[in-house]
Order: sequence, then structure tokens, then C-alpha cells
Amino acid sequence: MVHTHRVVLGEITRQLGGELIGDAQTEVDHLGPLEGATPSTLTFFSNPRLHAQLQTSQAGCVILAPESKDMALACSARIVTPNPYLYFARLTQWWADRVRPPVVPGVHPTAVVAPTANIAPTACVGALAVIEAGACLADGAVVGAQCFIGEQAVVGQGTRLAPRVTLGAGCVLGARGLVHSGAVIGADGFGFAHDAQSGWEKIEQFGGVCVGNDVEIGANTCIDRGALGDTVIEDGVKLDNQIQIGHNVRIGAHSALAGCVGVAGSAVIGRHCTVGGAGMVLGHLTLADHVHISAASVVTRSILKPGHYSGVFPIDENAAWEKNAATLRQLHSLRERLRAAEKRLLELTPPTDPSLPSSS
Repeated sequence: MVHTHRVVLGEITRQLGGELIGDAQTEVDHLGPLEGATPSTLTFFSNPRLHAQLQTSQAGCVILAPESKDMALACSARIVTPNPYLYFARLTQWWADRVRPPVVPGVHPTAVVAPTANIAPTACVGALAVIEAGACLADGAVVGAQCFIGEQAVVGQGTRLAPRVTLGAGCVLGARGLVHSGAVIGADGFGFAHDAQSGWEKIEQFGGVCVGNDVEIGANTCIDRGALGDTVIEDGVKLDNQIQIGHNVRIGAHSALAGCVGVAGSAVIGRHCTVGGAGMVLGHLTLADHVHISAASVVTRSILKPGHYSGVFPIDENAAWEKNAATLRQLHSLRERLRAAEKRLLELTPPTDPSLPSSS
């Protein structure tokens, strides 16, 4: 079993809270799903569709809400908490701290480190990593094997880079972050000027990328550097795998973007926003705080009011698409006007006398 760690339930509730129903000395040795749980499994229940599994589960302990605590009588023990999923998330962090191999400070002998790089004594640099001139690794930073850290780039305190991450010159990662393999932070933004004779002329990108604290960046995600100013990812943002963030984008604190989202240049996404998988935000638009975009939706206008938005529209010639889109936005009001007209028409039409012969 991966990530096993034998612990008594009383230790968990002492650290994380919750009401323990059962023997505090009950031992579990791994976290696992409700389905197939054994007496040594610690699991959780938050999905009503799994009621049947909960009622028959043989788990050593299940984390659940107060209204569900009497449905897991086959389990050895229960931890009752108002938000089981949140409790489980914090439990995984607590558990990972105990099973994850400790970081060994130091620079691997195969790493290439510029003499002017500033590497804290407690930082760790993996095999074949490259650290260029003036780069700074703060206390507890981890740079995995084959990573590239450009000139004057900064990796904040306790931030971990998985193998093969690229952090471009002058880009900054805050504290306690996590960047997964293949991510590129600080690639050139997509900036070109068109010339009818010569084609496309590159606009050099002189800005950087500034990433705040407690940010997680998924595998193969790319965050482009700004053209002049910086691309900014604020504190607590979570980016899934294979996301494209264009140049000069700003993403507000604690927003979360799911896999394959694309955000075009100079868009501004507010705080506590979400964008579902494969959603798109066009350039130079603004999303207010607490805006939530459904998966595969395309944001074509600024959204200045909090709420949940969805939209998928068939492709067409642009002129026709714009006319249809404008009409579609009025569809609800047109329906209400039609209903009102029908009602008024019925009021003005005299009732038909069934005793009279019809015109036919």
C-alpha cells in the first residue's frame, strides 16, 4: 500500500478536531476510497449517491457529516464534522507530512549552478538542474531534477518544483507553492505585428511573471511573461494541468482553473473565481470576483456581476454568428413579450358561440 502510516484515530482528532465516535485507540494505516475499504482504511463520505456503500462499508473509520453518522454502523469508528470533504483535504495534508520523504538540503553534484546564484543552505537542487546567474532559492525551496531556473528568477520559501519545470528569467514564485512537471513559467507571450509584405514581426516580451504564495501549477501548464508589465497570479490560485495563461493576464487570489482552460492576453480574472475544464476567456476581458464559468464555455464579454455562467454556441460565419448571438441574448425577453402579446390577444378576441354554425 502506497503512503501507509499507522496511526490511532485519537491522534487525528487531537490534531484536526471533529467528534470521534468509537475507540480512540483504533488504528488505521492508509487513506482510501469508500468502495473496497478495509478495517485498516480511513475514508470519507460526502456523496449522497454512495449511501449504499456507506451502509455496508467495513472501513476502520469514515469521516462524515452529522446527518449521516447513523448510516455507517458497520464501520469501526466515525469522525463527525460539518464538512467531511474539507476535513479529508486537511487530513491528506497532515498525512503527507508524515509519509513524504524528507527533503535533503544541498546541491546535487551534477547540477549546474552559476557562481552568483543565491541558494539558501536549506534548499535542495536535484540532479542535472540548471540555476542561472542571480537566481535566488529561499529556505526550504526544492528544485527537482532537470529543472531550469533562469537569471534573476526567485523560488520562494518552501516552494517545490517537480522535475523538468522551467522558470524563466526574472520570474518570481512565492512561498509554499507547488509546480508540477513540464510547467513553463515565463515563456514569451504571443505578440506579433502583421506586415502585409514581410508577414509577422515579433514583439519582444520584456515583462515577467509574478506568482504569489500558496499557488499550485499543474503539469504542462504554461504561463506567459508579460509584454511590458508582468503577468500576475495572486495568492492561493490553483491551476490544473495543460492550462494556457496569456501575457499580462491577472488572476485574483484563490481562483481555480480546471484542465485545458485558456486565458488570452490581458484578461483579468477576479478573486474566488472558477473556470471549468476547457473553458476559454478571451483577451482584454474582465471577470468580477466570485464569477464561475461552466466547463467548455467561452467567455466573449466582460462579466461584472458575480454568479454562475455557461455558454456554448455553434461556429458560423462571424457576421451571422454575431447577429444570432445578439438575438439569443434577447431570447428570454422576447419570450416574455410573446406571452404578453398572446394573453392580450386572447383578452381582445370575443369567445366563439358553439351554437352558431362555423364559417366552414
